[in-house]
Amino acid sequence: MQSFKHILMKFEHNLMNYTREQLIDALCAEYDFLCHDDFNPDVDPTLDEYMDSLQNYTYEQLVEETCTDEGYTLKEYMDNWL
Repeated sequence: MQSFKHILMKFEHNLMNYTREQLIDALCAEYDFLCHDDFNPDVDPTLDEYMDSLQNYTYEQLVEETCTDEGYTLKEYMDNWL
């Protein structure tokens, strides 16, 4: 069984593999895909509005927005959306 410190170090190492711009690009690609057939202009931001809102996020908030964890890793997310 891996220690918490080892898991945290591995997680932090994975974070450093991606830039803010890459995280934003991947999040926007996912958003565009999800909204493609189900976009509601009354409640959903446009892709440009969503991208603009992500510019205000910290690096940690961008990672949190991916909803990744040990079950669906950031690497898997980025491989799927970048």
